Amino acid sequence: MKTLIGGAIAVLLGVVGLAVWLDKFLMLLQGVIPPILLLGGGLALYLGFDELKDSWKKDEGIEPAETEEEK
Repeated sequence: MKTLIGGAIAVLLGVVGLAVWLDKFLMLLQGVIPPILLLGGGLALYLGFDELKDSWKKDEGIEPAETEEEK
């Protein structure tokens, strides 16, 4: 019950704060969204390239080196 009341109070304060500081909130979004897009896009490129390299190795039939335990 305490969690429900605390959540309701937090939502109420969030709505009031957003209404009062909407212009500052939008300015914050303008400054935060481009770096997030750059970092997320860079990560997606890296992971996509890594997956592509793995598929090339798989197509060429290159197997990982055997360890002593597997022999």
